[in-house]
Amino acid sequence: MTKTLLAVLAHPDDESFGLGGTLALYASRGYDVYYVCATRGEAGTVDAEHLKGFKDTAEMRTNELMRAGKELGLKEIFFLGYRDSGMPGMEDNKHPDAQINAPIDEVAGRVVKYIRDLKPEVVLTFDPIGGYKHPDHIHIHKATVLAFEKANDASFHPEAGSAFKPQALYFQVFPKGLLRAAVRLMPLFGKDPTKFGRNGDINIKELAEVTFPIHVRLNVASAAEAKRKASECHASQGGMQMRRGLMGFVTRLFGENEDYMQAYPPVTEGIRRKTDLFEGI
Repeated sequence: MTKTLLAVLAHPDDESFGLGGTLALYASRGYDVYYVCATRGEAGTVDAEHLKGFKDTAEMRTNELMRAGKELGLKEIFFLGYRDSGMPGMEDNKHPDAQINAPIDEVAGRVVKYIRDLKPEVVLTFDPIGGYKHPDHIHIHKATVLAFEKANDASFHPEAGSAFKPQALYFQVFPKGLLRAAVRLMPLFGKDPTKFGRNGDINIKELAEVTFPIHVRLNVASAAEAKRKASECHASQGGMQMRRGLMGFVTRLFGENEDYMQAYPPVTEGIRRKTDLFEGI
């Protein structure tokens, strides 16, 4: 019987830039891999050249995601129907359809429908700070955790399907050694580690100080090419550069790995680090 992996994240490109190697790896092994995306990336900064042929940013970024999904081998992509909230302080925060303005219980109700319909053994989402403190990332993290915890509770959003219990929940985490190396190396490349990213709104120095345990380290070298091709589909968000320049150098320095914290089942003291998300399942 084919096993199923479900990733629940916030935007088009989250599936490629962060854990694309993981999704491509399991898809290549014959697993059913699905992506639930909370928004269509409406608040992303986009150069006019990328919008040619599209009515708006949402349509263009959705197209990028669908092409990236094919490179990763995703079986299907679903949308929760919220609007990108943008980074803190942006006008997009106030939009009535912004994901962060929806109650966590409501978002969890939409997520739990896919958990119950797809019946994944393993569910993936962001860590508690959303990787780099994006409000949507933190919000969907909380909603996914609630949906996972309540998926087997028939009284929780009964309209979302019959109760079902996935076997494992993991948070993708960034190894702090990699981030600290980036903080040291960026000035050598003329970059400010407190103003990383397309809009200079990611503080890598601050993120490097927040630590989460690594319970699973996946070697995704065999899926690196698929991740590169998927990332490049997100050209409007700088995808062409994700595997090049400084970040490409740092990735090669630390190896082609993607790391996870095990949220469920509870981790016992002295647990051995795993190399497979489905170990024991």
